Amino acid sequence: MRPTGSLHLGHYHGVLKNWVRLQNEFPCFFFVADWHALTTEYDSPRGIAKSTWDMVIDWLAAGVDPAHATLFIQSQVPEHAELHLLLSMMTPISWLERVPTYKDQQEKLSSKDLSTYGFLGYPLLQAADILIYRADRVPVGEDQIPHIEFAREIARRFNHLYGREPGFEEKAKEAVKKLGAKRARLYEELRTRYQERGDGEAIEQAHALLEEVQNLSHADRERLFGYLEGGGKVILAEPDALLTEASRMPGLDGQKMSKSYGNTISLREDEAQVTQKIKRMPTDPARVRRSDPGDPDKCPVWQLHLVYSDDSTRGWVAAGCRSAGIGCIECKQPVIDGILKEQAPMRERAAHYLDDPALVRAILSDGCEKAREMARETMRDVREAMDLSYT
Repeated sequence: MRPTGSLHLGHYHGVLKNWVRLQNEFPCFFFVADWHALTTEYDSPRGIAKSTWDMVIDWLAAGVDPAHATLFIQSQVPEHAELHLLLSMMTPISWLERVPTYKDQQEKLSSKDLSTYGFLGYPLLQAADILIYRADRVPVGEDQIPHIEFAREIARRFNHLYGREPGFEEKAKEAVKKLGAKRARLYEELRTRYQERGDGEAIEQAHALLEEVQNLSHADRERLFGYLEGGGKVILAEPDALLTEASRMPGLDGQKMSKSYGNTISLREDEAQVTQKIKRMPTDPARVRRSDPGDPDKCPVWQLHLVYSDDSTRGWVAAGCRSAGIGCIECKQPVIDGILKEQAPMRERAAHYLDDPALVRAILSDGCEKAREMARETMRDVREAMDLSYT
């Protein structure tokens, strides 16, 4: 996530709730994309560091747990930049220019000079962010699928160019023997089924077979993945998109909650401010007087009821609004209660880190080291494949 400072409820419902769920299902890496922030804010970088600390506290407040996920800052793992540089040597410019968001963002941010390599190359940096951890799943919405497909194409091109190590087939056959007689026979059978008949189920079974073998070196495992598919050694794994359900959190004016619209409630906003913001929300313009009936579908507050109220409360609100049986202040109270209830544990968790900022720095320091350790392994294989190891 790009460092934008304190986060709002739209970030929580759109991203962070999903992160909290995923951290209990997969080994997860969540990082502050500070270099990505520079692709559009290169002329005003001074606020990035402060925004980083504020944002990470919000992650922790939302329930992201450093005991279950790795949290780090992109620029503190310089291997991201090294892989990005090496990938840039083999990436056609036309591939970057065809990324759908490239021209879209240029149009949306027309007030900025984005005729820079950093902006053109940000999808490649994003690909490096993914590929350096050999990630097999990346949680994204549908609009980000082209970026994941771009990362897959980059991995495929890299493996094609540099995965043909001398004596690959002989090394792969030796690695097959290390599977043990029974697994080796099954591996060869699945490999034949896939290469002769394109059997997708066979390759899935073969991948599962290799994942369960504990005594293989990383190099042998990647050789067997490549041998299975009839190619060379798989150095950079092709990631898959893990589609997440789109969540549109309404803002105080009924539009999508966004800082640019000035319609947000921050994750840790003061209770009194939250209450005042909701009380001041516009309602159905047809309800000029308390006795005027209204239409919930024309009221921004109703959209928040869809997020925070149960069926019984929504039924009471809809009937009371249409009959003028309740006033707008009465209608707003369950929303206030729902938001404050959601925020209460966030404020409590955040207080722990606000009282002792060194805890946040320690969490990120540990996370950066864990990320670097994995990134170093990938870069060692990348340099070796490109004959840049000098050892």
